[in-house]
Amino acid sequence: MNVEEARLKEQKLNRWAWMVSVLVFLLVLMMRRIKIESSWDFGFLPPFYSLLNLLTFFVLVAALYYIKVRKDIDLHRKMMTAAVCLSAAFLLLYVLYHFTTTETVFCKVGSIRYVYFTILISHIVLAAVILPFILLTYIRAYTGQFIRHVKLARWVWPLWAYVVLSGPIVYLMLRPCYQ
Repeated sequence: MNVEEARLKEQKLNRWAWMVSVLVFLLVLMMRRIKIESSWDFGFLPPFYSLLNLLTFFVLVAALYYIKVRKDIDLHRKMMTAAVCLSAAFLLLYVLYHFTTTETVFCKVGSIRYVYFTILISHIVLAAVILPFILLTYIRAYTGQFIRHVKLARWVWPLWAYVVLSGPIVYLMLRPCYQ
């Protein structure tokens, strides 16, 4: 693939990344307002999608280890692909749950509420912002633009890691409130 073909491929993938990101953002906005009636009870999903987030965190740590310590690009690539796939699976289950299940309200009182809402709000804001940049970072590597990939990855990786770790923490704090 020549430079021009690579540039065109990257542009096409970038458009897809932004379209997917906007679609996900709109779905997340709608799932709070629209409830889909189902004969199935999806109330069992939160521990599963929280586990997917936790697994994503460990896969991200492994990917960082493989590129920084072992300098193994192939294993790094495999780990990052696994992280993207785990995050996609998480997102599908998360959206399914929230479209079909009533929202659970945090039930604790006292100073723990401030801790919970601080973690929750930072998690929500970063999760809303980070998705297109995860995809763009992945695209940079996929299209062989490693210098641009590294520049993005330096700040995308820690934010993504925070999001996938804070998600299960929010779940554990909210867990006693599920009915």
